[in-house]
Amino acid sequence: MPQPTESQSRPVSGLYVTATPIGNARDVTLRALDILGACDAIVAEDTRVTSRLLAIHGISRPLIAYNDHNAQRVRPGLLAKLRAGAILALVSDAGTPLVSDPGYKLVREALAAGVAVHALPGASASLTALMLAGLPTDRFLFAGFLSAKGGERRSTLHELKSVTGSLVFFESAQRLTESLADMRDVLGPQRSAAVARELTKLHEDVRRGTLGELAQIYAGEEPPRGEVTIVVGPPIAPEPDFALADALLAKALAFMPVRAATDLVAEALALPRRALYARALAQKPRETP
Repeated sequence: MPQPTESQSRPVSGLYVTATPIGNARDVTLRALDILGACDAIVAEDTRVTSRLLAIHGISRPLIAYNDHNAQRVRPGLLAKLRAGAILALVSDAGTPLVSDPGYKLVREALAAGVAVHALPGASASLTALMLAGLPTDRFLFAGFLSAKGGERRSTLHELKSVTGSLVFFESAQRLTESLADMRDVLGPQRSAAVARELTKLHEDVRRGTLGELAQIYAGEEPPRGEVTIVVGPPIAPEPDFALADALLAKALAFMPVRAATDLVAEALALPRRALYARALAQKPRETP
């Protein structure tokens, strides 16, 4: 008899943190479909949302609601099932679980109880928006949802202002105009940004510009529909002030070679050596034959 394939055999017990599509239902992975179809139960942020995804892919499994409102009450029962050898799939409404939902507490306690935790990677609104924003991706910070209260929101933005990387936020469509205005005022109107909406869906929309431009655009429109992700580029580096550097170079060049003077001033002022070296060469008097 043919041996069962990996997808046909019963998975090992444990908690499967399972990413689901953020919009397009076809963005679900094959591994996710295997686990969703084979698990003992699906732990879902909103069972109604997850039911629609399961119906599209012809899957029928028991659903257990687990969200901010009932997590503390439901978690002990889930841990008991896991300790007994159950296979549970943890999903959020959309995207990768544990990003702006209470899932990490279940993972933390499952690990503490010696339960195996498996990750099934997939769609993520924060990473998808970052991919489309056209902003630096080598360093970024996911900051989640900002506070609905203006004072707390601005205070958080002040804390994030100097982060030397792109910032990624989730935001309610109803608060988008207020948040963009605060970002413009705190982070600076010339800072590059992108507002991504309805990612991977039919009416996907990504608008790019400065925070000043985007704040003005959305201030003049009705609040948009759909899920919103905002990406803000890193702080704009100020133009180096070479006046002090030139003065220090002039003094250093009087008693040391160009390269040594350049290294000394570059280290003291944290300025680029190449630019300083060119300025030092221009200052160094040519030796007469």
